[in-house]
Amino acid sequence: MNTPLKSTDIAPETSWYKSSYSGAEGNSCVEIAALTQNVGIRDSKDKQGPALLVTPSAWSSFLDLVRSGAADFDIVQP
Repeated sequence: MNTPLKSTDIAPETSWYKSSYSGAEGNSCVEIAALTQNVGIRDSKDKQGPALLVTPSAWSSFLDLVRSGAADFDIVQP
């Protein structure tokens, strides 16, 4: 079983940023670190927690799906 990568092992704190589209409440945001060969993705509420690494092309494809409306996750805020 693979051990999850910690965001602190992927990039320094100054490399992580939230989208300008994130709401003011900040209760369901992700942060991104644009790295040389990958894109790091983490939960903004757990800055020391696990993170994902994806290729820039995978991240770009995901963003294209979201922008087109094809990635509607039916997220309901409590």
